[in-house]
Amino acid sequence: MSDILHNPDLSNDWDRTGLPAWSFFSEEMLECEKDLLFRRHWQLVCHVSDLRDPGDFITLDVVGDRALVVRGKDGVVRAFHNLCRHRGSRVVAEESGNCKSVIVCPFHGWTYNLDGTLRGAAQPKTLPDLDSKEYGLKPIDIDIWNGFVFVRFLPGPQPSITKILSRFDEELSQYRLDALLPSGDGFHATELDANWKCVRDVDNEGYHVPLAHPGLQDLYGAHYYDEPFQDGTSRSFAKFNEDDGRLWSVKNYKNILQAPEYLDAEHKDAWLYIGVFPNLVFSLYPDSVNFYQEFPREIGKTIQRGGTYRLADEDRRMKLARYLSGRIDNITSKEDEQLIEWTWEAAFSSGYDGVILSDLELGVRSYHDILRQHFPVLNEDKPSEGKLASRNKALLNGGD
Repeated sequence: MSDILHNPDLSNDWDRTGLPAWSFFSEEMLECEKDLLFRRHWQLVCHVSDLRDPGDFITLDVVGDRALVVRGKDGVVRAFHNLCRHRGSRVVAEESGNCKSVIVCPFHGWTYNLDGTLRGAAQPKTLPDLDSKEYGLKPIDIDIWNGFVFVRFLPGPQPSITKILSRFDEELSQYRLDALLPSGDGFHATELDANWKCVRDVDNEGYHVPLAHPGLQDLYGAHYYDEPFQDGTSRSFAKFNEDDGRLWSVKNYKNILQAPEYLDAEHKDAWLYIGVFPNLVFSLYPDSVNFYQEFPREIGKTIQRGGTYRLADEDRRMKLARYLSGRIDNITSKEDEQLIEWTWEAAFSSGYDGVILSDLELGVRSYHDILRQHFPVLNEDKPSEGKLASRNKALLNGGD
């Protein structure tokens, strides 16, 4: 199904060019993106079900910043910089675990209570008096939406994540997201040899599904459509094809899946995708809920992180359906990895002169439009060395 059907006012004269090639190679651009898009926008860490007991924690590294999310003795989930106030060491080295009753820095043994306050410093007589709150772990913004825990390292332009996603409240309420449980597989991370924006460019359109993703085409290709970004979020919907499927995973998935009775008829046999600017996608299936997000490591290196959550009332049949949907997803992800790297390498070619967007790629264009709102410098030739940040600031302030 075409985006045209969901955008009847779309005309043939819309701008079909993509981002300028220099934006994929500029170190200055990447540093600006790290600051504005990744430190000042909400980043998903986990679900509250990952933090069942006091002292349970999850850590997340994002473009040089480090988050620690921990459940306190009072049951409250809090977020801090994973940064000892003494010498800046990580106070927690692992990606997940339990701190029991106290957080102990592995460098010099400074200790912190689960609410972040300083409990004690090693050899306190060698130090001045330290106020427990002033020298406690530094808090960072936290917001919890339907059980999913988001953090933000610095103040930014977004409202609360709850408000951002509010337009989906009615549709998503039936998925009972608050009650989800970890799948037991933990979080996964893959390093991709491409600029992070190449990941978004591939992921924000379904034009490539019929040829590049045989599994998805077999599952729902004839009934898939993307909606463009609106107020920082996007929606894609995929109703299953009417036939039984040809491929082993698809055929067995359709045969085994018995959707929960609380899903309405429209969603019982469909996959729903919700995108959140700048780097997050939720995949909501009748058998599970997944997320994936990407973070730039350097110009041509990107980390894609994700996780899967199971239904609270999952039985053996649903567990098998979840395994099969995950198998389809894993194959699709591998196929996308190749497309992402090809998208990245294209810009190196002497024959590359940009892109021509199809009507079916309006999701890509609408995402680029948001990037350009934050970075109007993308509408110009590459600024002189060292001038990108100042030029972008001037344009944001209305300068010529």
